Amino acid sequence: MPEKKASARKKKIKAVFTKERVIAEKSDDALELYNQSRFGCINDDGKIQFSLLEGLYLMEKGKILVYDYRKKRVSSEEFVKKSKKAEPNFWVRYCVFKDIRERGYIIKTALKFGADFRVYDRGVKPGDDHARWVVYPVHEGSTLTWYDFAAKNRVAHSTKKRLMIGIVDDEGDVTYYEIKWIRP
Repeated sequence: MPEKKASARKKKIKAVFTKERVIAEKSDDALELYNQSRFGCINDDGKIQFSLLEGLYLMEKGKILVYDYRKKRVSSEEFVKKSKKAEPNFWVRYCVFKDIRERGYIIKTALKFGADFRVYDRGVKPGDDHARWVVYPVHEGSTLTWYDFAAKNRVAHSTKKRLMIGIVDDEGDVTYYEIKWIRP
């Protein structure tokens, strides 16, 4: 009997792709995924709402099944295509998001900090402690002015976080640089 419960609990969470997010069905499995790994956030009606980045990652991991508003299943390729329309820098951001998650860190959006992401130390959940880094994903072929670079550094410094730049190459590999203020 316990084996049946374990296999029933491993079922994939059903979710709906909206224009800018993925909303999971209201279920114990969705809530458990949120509680254990801090994927998504709980919206006003108790459903778990995932960012597009989280949605694609969870699809790739086999945790969720995504459907459109017509209840037609959305493939990974369709998901990426729709996400790129909503967010032009989606693929570069996704490469950084996925890489950091694969390394065992919790990564969340950081719009209120003026950054793309905030990253928590391993084992730290949002709400338990503050994020350690703010992260900006950048494609290796793009340019960053000194003014933009200084602005990003100021944001990190003023929010008492470390600044990390994630540079994504054409193969999707990410190289990270941590930047700090130094007083001579």
